[in-house]
Amino acid sequence: MIGLSVPAEPPAEEDDGADIKIDSIRGSLSEGPIIMNAIRDSETGEMVASDVIVASKVTARFRNVAERAGYVTIGFDITVPAAMADSRWQLKVRPMMRILADTLELDPVYITGSGYRAAQLRGYERYRAFLATIITDTADFVHLRQLEVFLERHFPETYAMKNDSSLISEPMAENLFGVTQRDALYHYTSHLRRTINERRKLRAARLYDRYVKDPIVTEGIRLDTVLVSADGDFTYCYEHTFKSRPNLRKVMVALDGDLYEMGEHLTALPFPDELTFYISSLSSLADMTTRYRMTIMERMVYDNTKALIDFEVGKAVIDTLLGDNASEICRVRRCIENVLARDDLELDSLVIVASCSPEGSFESNRRLSQARSKAVLEHIGGYVPEEWRDSLIASSLPENWSQLALLVENDTVISPDMRKNISSMIASMKNPDRTEKELSRLSEYRYLREKLYPQLRSVRFDFYLHRKGMQKDTIHTTEIDSVYMAGLQALRDLDYKRAVGILRPYDDYNAALAFMSADYNHSALDVLGRLDDRDPKVCYLMAMVLARLGQLEEAMKYFELCIAYDPYMEHRANLDPEMHQLVKLKKPF
Repeated sequence: MIGLSVPAEPPAEEDDGADIKIDSIRGSLSEGPIIMNAIRDSETGEMVASDVIVASKVTARFRNVAERAGYVTIGFDITVPAAMADSRWQLKVRPMMRILADTLELDPVYITGSGYRAAQLRGYERYRAFLATIITDTADFVHLRQLEVFLERHFPETYAMKNDSSLISEPMAENLFGVTQRDALYHYTSHLRRTINERRKLRAARLYDRYVKDPIVTEGIRLDTVLVSADGDFTYCYEHTFKSRPNLRKVMVALDGDLYEMGEHLTALPFPDELTFYISSLSSLADMTTRYRMTIMERMVYDNTKALIDFEVGKAVIDTLLGDNASEICRVRRCIENVLARDDLELDSLVIVASCSPEGSFESNRRLSQARSKAVLEHIGGYVPEEWRDSLIASSLPENWSQLALLVENDTVISPDMRKNISSMIASMKNPDRTEKELSRLSEYRYLREKLYPQLRSVRFDFYLHRKGMQKDTIHTTEIDSVYMAGLQALRDLDYKRAVGILRPYDDYNAALAFMSADYNHSALDVLGRLDDRDPKVCYLMAMVLARLGQLEEAMKYFELCIAYDPYMEHRANLDPEMHQLVKLKKPF
């Protein structure tokens, strides 16, 4: 019976085994088989050929394997008993991998007897010999010599033209002799041979099936090895790497296949029970504790919006047909309606602040801004429910110098030196009217009036609200850190690059785990070095990442610390293939 097992640990002493001669099929069929003898490696003691075939003494049915960077590699041995190494037989073995609810067929392995391969090659040779009988050049059907003799005897002038078509054109030759090229060719063509040749072409596909009963497969297979001689059982070491899946804990491998004799199916092969590979993923070490962040909630809430409402010079009457007044007022109305519709907030007051640009005297601008704010209040009040109208308050900012300073600072047209000069004038202002007069002397004053001043003639709406049902002025509360939890979910989903991107700023244990899962070992080491080395999980990761970086002595120190803090972690290490080396080196503690 065909054997299936996990690979054995390397033997401590050299193991004697029978020499194996194999014939490995490589390249195109025309190259033919390459005969090679297996030899024993002086360092490893293994029998080495183009494909690994070694003596097998393994009976284990399961193994722990590691998932790293989102991928898992499994290895298993397919053993062929000597009794099945018959020269006339071919074994077609198909490994089947069961992963969650899916069953995947892996690349097959063919074990071919030398006699079976010889029969396959003979079939190809017979088919090639048949193909050689098919004529591909139509000129072969024409009796050319007879045609030339005919022309030489009866039409010497035409015969002279066989290598020089410039002497006379073909249509002229046809008129002279009454014979067309087609007529001459047809007369001296062997129609029987052509008919036979066409029949051979039609038979080609049928004869391929007759001669090549079992074609040699050159693609989509893991191995096609010809056993020339065998004195014992032989094993092919199969290795397969696949992308892991979230929550994948184990995969099962079984064999399926058939036995053939000279192209004819003999029987389905009996196979042992399936192998089980338990998958160890670093993601299982993640600290899945829900992470919260502290938030401060204020009882009082403030918000504002600004509207650019145009007024005629020196007037405080709202004209909805002027500029963008209609759309601006409509936007403000929607904003107020949205605030009043809130279930969690209640409006205390809405302060309407109208402001003017610095032209004219400060006193006139003060009166004008007050009048304009009252006009806006009366206009907006008509759209507000009656119970909220007492919350509307009119206020004013006669000249909005602070906004002007901000506009000048961010302007790209005014030169840097002039921006600094104007900002200094505003900052040191004692008398607004005098400052305005100083600005009017500047060459940039026209630009200020045309481009910046209009932005100062605005109305700001300040909303003062409070949270309903909240008695204290300030409440400290916690809420789930959704960003951090998304990083943990990425770890569970084996999306390690995304996990690294999210968890990197937190610089904690899970961030280090994400780095290690993505194989960013130096980054992981930097993070772990800043964490508490009394945490057994931190020590475990330190031991693993140091072992990856070849620092075994330091790795052992952290591994022993880990076990001292939490003896269970030694059991966890036994399940993790990456920690086997440290487990073996561990001294009794």
